[in-house]
Amino acid sequence: MELRPYIDALRHELALAAAAGGEDARELADRLTAPLESATRLALLDALSEAAAEITRDLAPGSVDLRLRNREPSFVVTPAPADPWTDRAPAPPPPDPVPAPAPAPGEDEATVRISLRLPEHLKGRIEQAAARDGVSINTWLIRAAAAAADGDRPPATTTTVTATTGGQRFTGWVR
Repeated sequence: MELRPYIDALRHELALAAAAGGEDARELADRLTAPLESATRLALLDALSEAAAEITRDLAPGSVDLRLRNREPSFVVTPAPADPWTDRAPAPPPPDPVPAPAPAPGEDEATVRISLRLPEHLKGRIEQAAARDGVSINTWLIRAAAAAADGDRPPATTTTVTATTGGQRFTGWVR
């Protein structure tokens, strides 16, 4: 992305505004535009960086990065990884989850709020699982977290899978 046209447009607007103030104002504007160029460039880069961060928050798990090459910004977009297993037959439904044990007497039952970012397809699967069990999404997630924390399932191990298309690497958790 070339910043020069934006800086030149700002310089032109400043010259037009200074022309209304007479010859002295125009000369002052000419002397100020050179030192303002680096400040203007930095302000534009800050705005672009903030925009990339905001887009990344909305695009998660994909991302947008702002890179600087030869004093010029460029954007690098990393899309969310495609689920390579979507064309496979659906897995058999898991066994009915065991309800989480009630807290022990005297145990603090205070709750905390967390923010959880999920890919859209996973959110849909969680909603379906909760509906199938006849509970709210929150209850379903609490039960799943409690079961995982209590070790009611085999421990997860990490593995690296190389996709057959494009040679991309995916790292994740496998049971």
